[in-house]
Amino acid sequence: MANAKSATTEDWGLSLTDSAAHRINHLVEREDGAIALRLSVSGGGCSGFQYAFSLDSRAKVDDFRIERNGASLVIDGMSVALLKDSQIDWHEDIAGSNFVVKNPNATAMCGCGTSFALG
Repeated sequence: MANAKSATTEDWGLSLTDSAAHRINHLVEREDGAIALRLSVSGGGCSGFQYAFSLDSRAKVDDFRIERNGASLVIDGMSVALLKDSQIDWHEDIAGSNFVVKNPNATAMCGCGTSFALG
């Protein structure tokens, strides 16, 4: 992870909850070679942009890194600007469990929570 830039609250206002950090640590421990959870934003989905989560075995040169309680989240340089002031959380309920991005820049979201629009 030495190549990734450290994103702090002062830089981008990005944060991980304790619940998200705990889940990332759990996933990384179970996946051979994984060192971080990657969050990316791409065009598409029913609202214009969509979030994608995956485990990654290395950080890339333009990545930003957020760490909490030993967990690492990496975000590419293009996506980080669309996530300014966002909080990444892990949510579990009777309907299922998933990472949730609380993005104050989103002006609309789809019902599944993985697609959003910017105003």
